[in-house]
Amino acid sequence: MARHIKEKAARVEERRERRPHAVAKYIRVSPYKVRTVLDLIRGKSVDEARAILANSTNGGAAPTLKVLNSAVANAEHNMEMSASDLYVAVCFADGGTSLKRMQPVSKGRGHAILKRTSHITVILDVKKAEGEI
Repeated sequence: MARHIKEKAARVEERRERRPHAVAKYIRVSPYKVRTVLDLIRGKSVDEARAILANSTNGGAAPTLKVLNSAVANAEHNMEMSASDLYVAVCFADGGTSLKRMQPVSKGRGHAILKRTSHITVILDVKKAEGEI
């Protein structure tokens, strides 16, 4: 029994993400709205992504900026990387739980309203120097 637990722990450790990343869960913005912002910053340098998010009027830009800043802080503090060398390698928004509400309509009926939440993930990586593979 203990052998299986140790083997499983080793498999989990193998698959663990080693790049600096940050996740924000249960953000009260629809994942559809957040994905449009994430498409703008994917592949960009950290400074460029911060500028895009700071000037975006989309509702998902503010929480995404917080997640990006958290990922940069994780890289600097935990992995001792320089923020100027980082870029947004992977970013995605998954759907979280939905808050279910009712909109009253005629004849005593009610229509369901889903107030959606998002899980925002940003993974950073180091830029490769030109000529490096």
